Amino acid sequence: MDNVQRLMDVFEGFSDAHGQTRISAERRAGKQSANSYIKRTPLTQELVNGHLTGVLGVGSIPINENNQCKFGALDIDIYPLDHIALDKQLRKLKIPCVVCRSKSGGAHIYFFMTEWMNAGEFRDKASEIASVIGHGGCEIFPKQEEILVERGDVGNFINLPYFDHEMTTRYAFKEDGESATLEEFLDIADQRKVTPSDFNKLQVGSKQTEPFPESPPCLNVMALSGIGEGGRNSSLFNYATMFKKMDPDNWKALLEKFNIEYCSNPLSASEIVTIQSQLEKKEYFYTCNQEPLKSHCNKSLCKRRKYGIGTTTDAVEITGLSIVKSEPRVFFADLDGRRLELTSYDLQSQAKFQIACLEQQNFMPPRVKEDSWQILINSLLSEANEIEVPEELTYKGQFLDLIESFCHGRVQAASAEELLLGKPWVMEDNVYFKIDSFVDFLRQKNFTHYSKGQIQERIKEMNSGDKCNASKHFKTTNGGWKSIRVWWVPDMKEQVDIPNVEIEEEVPF
Repeated sequence: MDNVQRLMDVFEGFSDAHGQTRISAERRAGKQSANSYIKRTPLTQELVNGHLTGVLGVGSIPINENNQCKFGALDIDIYPLDHIALDKQLRKLKIPCVVCRSKSGGAHIYFFMTEWMNAGEFRDKASEIASVIGHGGCEIFPKQEEILVERGDVGNFINLPYFDHEMTTRYAFKEDGESATLEEFLDIADQRKVTPSDFNKLQVGSKQTEPFPESPPCLNVMALSGIGEGGRNSSLFNYATMFKKMDPDNWKALLEKFNIEYCSNPLSASEIVTIQSQLEKKEYFYTCNQEPLKSHCNKSLCKRRKYGIGTTTDAVEITGLSIVKSEPRVFFADLDGRRLELTSYDLQSQAKFQIACLEQQNFMPPRVKEDSWQILINSLLSEANEIEVPEELTYKGQFLDLIESFCHGRVQAASAEELLLGKPWVMEDNVYFKIDSFVDFLRQKNFTHYSKGQIQERIKEMNSGDKCNASKHFKTTNGGWKSIRVWWVPDMKEQVDIPNVEIEEEVPF
């Protein structure tokens, strides 16, 4: 089997669509600027070969039509990043994966399965791994637990490694820290494939039992690793918050005991008293978006725990925005891994977004400040995948279908005078008509998206920019001439040659 097919096999995903990325020299926020979009065609050997030879970058959509995946990834966008140290950390934890350098210098940590597994189960385990290795805020592919295929959704794609493979910067790392060739990467990927069952059974991190199993995963990871000197006050503040939830009567004593048992260099008694005094005055919440908790966050698991964050969050986390380039636009986004179908109005208005969540997920997220909402939506739009659609799903495509229907799908004029009756008249290579008659036809078909000026521009395009309206003299049926102001387009009716078919006489029996 050649390397093209082997690469397609390990990155098998959604069968009827794939991603494409065109990269520019411009950089934004440390990343190379790129135009990403989704084509509704299968990922083929020709496309993958073009990727490997540097013609056009392509990507695979990990989640399939049945909400399953055979591969997944953690996408770590930190610059600079010590890839070799990260690879060693994962091998020490005995996590079967492959670390690759991404196009922007971050890392894609790939996991490969021997067969399809539930996308939600994969995301749960991948979140646990990200939390333990200190990259809890990274993106996880597949980005969603389910996709709305029946509504035109296809999920999000991740770029394949080894673009322009002979001179690639998107390579995997071998155990000796050297970059792997394409063939070496494929061998490593095959060696590190696991069954879905074994992946779910992975014992991530310490073999010790979590000391606080009903509390936030981040606090358990930190406790098992030991609380060092950096960030002790911030850490102990969050443990105090946890203890107060667990045991409102004895939380102070629990905090003092924790300080002695889990801190390599315990805080002084005065510092502990300061933390206790803070929490006595009012209720506080976990500082999830601050370090050191942020790097070990596993939000989906934390929400399910008795003393976790629950449904109380200070911000809406929306990810994985895709834009279907129909008209009007359709948007798909993820809210905690669950897919939402949205309109432009839903993204523009928090109130409408809440209604969409209520109707589709039985959940109403809290509002944020209006300027924060606008920043969030603009950030999502700048990174969104665009899903291409057939032309007939755009206003232009609908317009072209309707003008063809107007010209050939109704009774045509038998003479020039009948143009005045609103009928189109075919003469030589053009179809002539009164513009008001055509506008009335569009309104009857409920096509109200174009003004007369826009209609004129579309008709001009059909005439390759040439003149498309004028007063013309037509010969009438009585031999005279009549001046009629008309518009025209090229005759679009296809001339189909019907071959002569010899019909044999039926043989009687």
